[in-house]
Amino acid sequence: MAVPKRKTSKARKRKRRVNYHLNVPGMSICPQCGEIKAPHKACRNCGYYKDQEVIVME
Repeated sequence: MAVPKRKTSKARKRKRRVNYHLNVPGMSICPQCGEIKAPHKACRNCGYYKDQEVIVME
């Protein structure tokens, strides 16, 4: 069985774990109503996507 010859230092362990965080998705602003929305998706507030109404709001 493989056993490490020396103890892994805290610095080496933390360097390996530096990328264990969550990424915040990039957001864009709706040109129709100005709300923050996910890119390449229809706006939940006004229902527009690329200057066309795709979701009919009642």
